[in-house]
Amino acid sequence: MARTKPVTWYMATPADGIIELSRQAGVPVNLADAVGQVVDHPNPCRTKWLDESNFSYFRMVKRVGEVLEDTGIWPVTWPVRLWIVEPVGDTGNWGQRYYPYRLLAHQIRVVEETDAWQALGRNGREVVDAIENQIPERAARWATDWDADPEGMADRCWNWHLCGGRNSGSGLWAQSVVSASAHARRESAAQRWNERLAMNTVDKVLAASGASPRAIHYARRRAADLAVAAQHQARFDAYILDTLRAAELDTPSPVPA
Repeated sequence: MARTKPVTWYMATPADGIIELSRQAGVPVNLADAVGQVVDHPNPCRTKWLDESNFSYFRMVKRVGEVLEDTGIWPVTWPVRLWIVEPVGDTGNWGQRYYPYRLLAHQIRVVEETDAWQALGRNGREVVDAIENQIPERAARWATDWDADPEGMADRCWNWHLCGGRNSGSGLWAQSVVSASAHARRESAAQRWNERLAMNTVDKVLAASGASPRAIHYARRRAADLAVAAQHQARFDAYILDTLRAAELDTPSPVPA
């Protein structure tokens, strides 16, 4: 008889360990102080399982790539903390059809803290590396390339986005492929978070650079696609990944004959 694999449930908090929605509700619940303990919801909803407030119950997911959805953490920041929890007592859901990976409860047991990179997808380690090490080095070059030839870069971006090139598909196509994969593998929240973290990194790097707004916008889009390519690099071949990274835009523009 086949054994059923135990389900692992996850919750995410900011670096201080406090559930952000509980903080906003004025009843802060600190998971870091409750490892190994059962925690009761401080203000549970009366009607199960409807939202009577933004913090009506504990929200957990079994697909870790969706753990950053609906956390109340804003602005997007890194690092976060990732917790393995167990539901205690009655549980519910908004609807199994649309949220099969989510569970709601009024009691949880905080089992342990685990590696936060998992919240950024299967290749979360590579995403962190791209955001912390690769994007800061490339952001200035992307902005410089744009400001050196705004019209030429605008044309090249348009062609890449809609048409592709000799050695790549279109950027729009590659973005749609990886977004569909993220949805199918329950990593949509991770992908949105990765894009935002990448853009935030560009904003910090170029804050005092003197780059034009359009150059910064270009660098932010390139950074977001680079982070997403890192998220999906074990799933797709070089053709799709290089298209997403817009590798052709990093080569000098051809000189007309």
